[in-house]
Amino acid sequence: KNGVLYRTKKFIPDYRYTKNFVGLFSIDELILIDISAKKFQESFLKIIKFFSENCFVPISIGGGINSLERADIYFKSGADKIILNSSSLNNKKIINEIEKKYGTQSIIQSIDVKKSDREFSVYCESGKKKINFDPKQAIDLSLSEGAGEILINNIDLDGSLLGYDLEMIRNLSDGFNCPFLSLGGAGNWQHISELFLTTEVSAACTQNIFHFTEESINSAKNFLKQKEINIRY
Repeated sequence: KNGVLYRTKKFIPDYRYTKNFVGLFSIDELILIDISAKKFQESFLKIIKFFSENCFVPISIGGGINSLERADIYFKSGADKIILNSSSLNNKKIINEIEKKYGTQSIIQSIDVKKSDREFSVYCESGKKKINFDPKQAIDLSLSEGAGEILINNIDLDGSLLGYDLEMIRNLSDGFNCPFLSLGGAGNWQHISELFLTTEVSAACTQNIFHFTEESINSAKNFLKQKEINIRY
């Protein structure tokens, strides 16, 4: 947010830290999302460039990407993939334009969900505004227009450390043939193993800063290996 790295809880920044504290050893991919106001942030470009120069895994960039021109800037700054959100749901030509230039493998569609009246609904504007899309409808639309991966971001569990909502993930990913990423709730290695063992997701995401050290990521991977989960090592 405004060029500063934060951990969030329910999409609200609650812990500030420096980019030098983020360990880059043993992770498989890195996701950076700008949660500032919609105005373009030069300070965010500096964050992207720092990690692109010091990180040797794929980097995905999101936040405020509402045009091919904005995507161009991020790809030129070091992004391997870009993450789209509400802008692409409201204007599907954005996915088309980016897909034609960079390919479907370069696009992740983030679906930010939280419970509303006992059902999961899609939200935008950092979880503040409910939009008129059923989550599965939003996933189907995104894939049909050219997105290559789906990121399910659970607002209710963001920063909670209580574990992923496995039933929700199974329900939303059912019937789709694409990589799914899950974010929101990881608090220990058991949560990650349960995600892989009971759903068909391709990746477990965590934003907890204490996970971003060489020792803890290796510890997580050793734990998953013992559970006979096929991961990169």
